[in-house]
Amino acid sequence: MTSKSRRILAHGPWSGFVLVAALFVAWELSVTSGAVRSESWPAVTRILSSLTSGFQTEGWREIFGSSLYRMACGFSIAVFFGIAAGLVMGASSWLHRTLMPTFEIFRVLPIPAIVPPLIFFLGVDDPLKVTVIALAAFFPIALNTLAGVRAIDPVHMMVARTFRMPRRKILLGIQLPSALPYVFAGCRISLGISLIVTVVAEMIAGSEGVGYYIVSMQYAMRAGDMYAAIILLSAIGYLLNRLFLAVEARAIHWSREIDARRANE
Repeated sequence: MTSKSRRILAHGPWSGFVLVAALFVAWELSVTSGAVRSESWPAVTRILSSLTSGFQTEGWREIFGSSLYRMACGFSIAVFFGIAAGLVMGASSWLHRTLMPTFEIFRVLPIPAIVPPLIFFLGVDDPLKVTVIALAAFFPIALNTLAGVRAIDPVHMMVARTFRMPRRKILLGIQLPSALPYVFAGCRISLGISLIVTVVAEMIAGSEGVGYYIVSMQYAMRAGDMYAAIILLSAIGYLLNRLFLAVEARAIHWSREIDARRANE
């Protein structure tokens, strides 16, 4: 391997996948060499076979599609109410002082702990899962939006008040655009949380979806199918994150340009 090839491998976009590939190779060798002999630890080749056949025999399109639909619904609700709550709390010191203790109490509650009480009110179908996802994703978005609003340059606010801009225009024309980098940071965190909580909710109170499927395969001792679903789930999470980063780069490209100029000063 040439020095140029080594530099590309070390610093190129594929460098992060080298470790993943090495781990899968070690996993395969641990089984084929006989170092590990357990039905709970199948070979990677067997998992890949389950991965390819899952769409044909297991109905994975419907299984993963239903989970992603619930996740999208809960995440969308969290984005709407999270941004609104962060803006309102950032614009009003009284609301910030009043609501912040409640935020601090509820945001640290483990999601599995609130699923059983919510079952009494929402049952075990989609309303429960969407509500749980929205609750879990709400707080990072709201708190990051709040931090973004409170981090605005005071000079901008003074100029707006000097020109007697209406409160609504200040909120939507100055505070929200300035807070967008914080908003996107919160949304990115909540995107991963939404996927995690979707699977957890389906494991606890589900009759369909990828979480229910993984638990079912574990009970049926079908380790290959279980690991295949987990690997596909991780790939979906990675792709969602990359897609979000691409959207963020286009939506707030000006923020990165400002950061780059400041770094060069």
